[in-house]
Amino acid sequence: MGHPVRPEAAARRFPGSPRSAGSARRFVGDALGGVAADLVDTAQLLVSELVTNAVLHARTDVDVGVSVCGGRVRVSVGDRRPGRGPVPHACPPYSGTGQGLALLADLASRYGVDVGDEHKTVWFELWSDGPPPPSPGWRTAVPPCRSGKTVTLVDVPRALYAASQQHRHALLRELTLAAAAGGPQVVSPGDLTVAVDTNNVISACMTAALEQPVPDPDLRSVRLRLPGDAAGAVRTLRQVLDLAEDSAREERLLTLPVLPRGRAFQDWLFDEITEQLAGGTPSAWTVVPREPEVSASDLVPWDTDQVKAGRVPTIAADEGNRIIAANGPAAELLGWDPDDLVGRKLTTLIPEHLRQRHTAAFGSMLLTGRTRIVGRSVPLPALHRDGRVVPVRLYIQIQETSDGRPVFVAQLTPRASTSIDTPRTPDRNRQAVVPEPDEVRRQAPSGHGAGTGEGDGGMSTLDRLSLLADIGAELNNTMDLDEGLQSVGRLLTRRLADWCVVDLLTGHTQVDRVCVVHRDPRGLRTAAYEGRLPPVSETSRGPLARALRGAGPLLLGGVPPPGQAESALDRDYLELFRKLGAGSAVVAPLRARREIFGALTVTRTAGGPPFTEEDLSLVDDLVHSIALGVDNVRLYQDTRNIAEQLQLSLLPALPDVENLQLAARYAASSTTAQVGGDWYDSFVVPSGDTAVVIGDVTGHNLDAAIAMSQLRSMLRGIAVDRQEPPGEVLHRLDLANHSLYREATATCIYGVVKGPPDGPWELRHSSAGHLPPLLTTWEGDTRYLEEGAGLLLGMDTDVPRRTGCNLLPPHSTLLLYTDGLVERRDESLDDALDRLRRHAAALAREPLDTFCDELLIGLGADSADDIAVLAIRPAPPP
Repeated sequence: MGHPVRPEAAARRFPGSPRSAGSARRFVGDALGGVAADLVDTAQLLVSELVTNAVLHARTDVDVGVSVCGGRVRVSVGDRRPGRGPVPHACPPYSGTGQGLALLADLASRYGVDVGDEHKTVWFELWSDGPPPPSPGWRTAVPPCRSGKTVTLVDVPRALYAASQQHRHALLRELTLAAAAGGPQVVSPGDLTVAVDTNNVISACMTAALEQPVPDPDLRSVRLRLPGDAAGAVRTLRQVLDLAEDSAREERLLTLPVLPRGRAFQDWLFDEITEQLAGGTPSAWTVVPREPEVSASDLVPWDTDQVKAGRVPTIAADEGNRIIAANGPAAELLGWDPDDLVGRKLTTLIPEHLRQRHTAAFGSMLLTGRTRIVGRSVPLPALHRDGRVVPVRLYIQIQETSDGRPVFVAQLTPRASTSIDTPRTPDRNRQAVVPEPDEVRRQAPSGHGAGTGEGDGGMSTLDRLSLLADIGAELNNTMDLDEGLQSVGRLLTRRLADWCVVDLLTGHTQVDRVCVVHRDPRGLRTAAYEGRLPPVSETSRGPLARALRGAGPLLLGGVPPPGQAESALDRDYLELFRKLGAGSAVVAPLRARREIFGALTVTRTAGGPPFTEEDLSLVDDLVHSIALGVDNVRLYQDTRNIAEQLQLSLLPALPDVENLQLAARYAASSTTAQVGGDWYDSFVVPSGDTAVVIGDVTGHNLDAAIAMSQLRSMLRGIAVDRQEPPGEVLHRLDLANHSLYREATATCIYGVVKGPPDGPWELRHSSAGHLPPLLTTWEGDTRYLEEGAGLLLGMDTDVPRRTGCNLLPPHSTLLLYTDGLVERRDESLDDALDRLRRHAAALAREPLDTFCDELLIGLGADSADDIAVLAIRPAPPP
């Protein structure tokens, strides 16, 4: 086929050395004298990539041939490893290495591979005019395997495997080229050869397996036919890669170390191969235990629109530590316009005392592949544009752009009044809603029965009652509104509709689209359709506006002309229907306590059974059940917000004491939607001494918060009025508490720091069942102050309470804390306190604000309990 090409005008054999790539470039340039410059440049680029591949993978002499016919160029590169065929795989533009075959496929007019008994030749042709004939291309050649075994890899995420494969190739390529150039030997030449060959076999088998069509292209299981004796070679490959990773972390290689997710996947891959070759059974990637920053799902593709449309404050940064996207809620939280944040360093939003540590930690993550906070909910301070500190919980996940670069997406949950403590991970598969109908308003008839969305007839009375019960249960079993509505949406799209949409009024005319769910989770990005909608105006006459005014259920069929959309809200609603291809829909108001606060839309796509009047009575029952559940969740959240505001309002401004530094932090639980009774306090008593307090009322509810507020007020009153030893003050507090709450218990430490401004200082304190204070000297020595320990408040008011006394050395740090900072499930208290001791010692000479924030970052991530911290440091004048 195609135009005739004369035999090679020039041919040369090159040794299997990295220097041959440059030599081959010059040879091709000389052989193509007189050919168009752009063809020469492309030919030189491609031949250097192919020669490099031959040197790395074939390790034989390389034959390069060049011919020209009518201005059309053909270049061939041959080696003596016919069993080592080309293994094309996707390479992002920013991968840096391993793009040879991808470049050839993109730039060559035709290309292919010829395999003989003793040789293999990869060739390409470049055409300057006219369309070339079809290219033979190539198919991945799987090495022959006589005595092979089948290895089954269950739930292999395609994107994650591709990233892992690219990283392995980059490491081995750099080791091979460095060894050939006489560089430092990271591994022995023999082990490196085995590692490269084994990696090529695995890549060829995986690439061939992944080319096979399957129902689910994103998450799949594959079967590999590998040599039965390959386990030893795979272990060698793993050892070589481990040594290479160590070198990368020590910055002795150009390739950066793999991030935790890639390292966990690679370990799983090699474990599965070696264990199954030894007779073991498969273990799916999705069920293997892993660290918090390593999720089981595939890499989440980066999507700017998803960030901008989100209702949770979200900011994204690239590997250069620059902000590349921010949504409105995040900008509003921190006092910025979203567009003003883009392009700024992430340190713009970090308090000054943490910037250096952030920069060091970010660089360490890129260089070592290790991170402390990815995939975890971490309490820390953010910096408002006006200079004040905004306490937030940070949840970071790593996503990936289409060109292969990592993106760090951070959700910021204010630690004040919010219903989301651990933001749910954005679901890359979530989808969106339905079509544009001729609107026919019909009130729900008295009949019953509904289609199932699958065209199998009416819904039975039992199925109808079951759906209503399950919807009520989903909303009753969660106190998170977003989570509950998502669960309801999944139920509706399984049993009734193809799409489900919930819109809620957040003001008199303001509407938020809070939930979009599709029957098939692999469809369009539903998050792109969520967010703030145009307001309900006087000109709004569309189906959604009418439902928000109380009309319905409304049966919608067909697509109304655009002229019927008179307002921005109407146009947005109809455009949503158009994009999602709805054939019919029902929209109904959500009403509770005689108030309309939103609307539910359920739709079926064109081509399936449409909704009918018989479905309206079911939808009417559904919206009553959903509205009641949503109203209950909202009431709970309102109550919780009141408790949180009460709790936060009672956390005091710390006193300004000469030569005595004080710092405090409070962080609500990352895993519970409840509030608790943790508190701290500090004030100056009439004698001039400084009182310090930490406490925790048993429970996580509004009652606990109220009890905490009363205890705090009573303790202040008793301490200021009596000025007695701390043990006696706590005894009086216990008596007063007993008169209010006979069955309530609480822990508390009350202490008084005494001493002149230039020292010496001492702490006199008493503890009511609370964890002991930790004293850390400037030199990093640590000691728990066990003196003054006694029973919890509310246990026995007749038992006397003791007072302990300890000296506070200059520049030492006294730490009072609640149990949420240290206690963890399945860990002894002794181990937890040892961990706190180590962290405090490492931070002994840090500024006090840094000391507190680093403790929360290091120990408060994913805490299942509230945390209160109060730190005191004597600081004599220089």
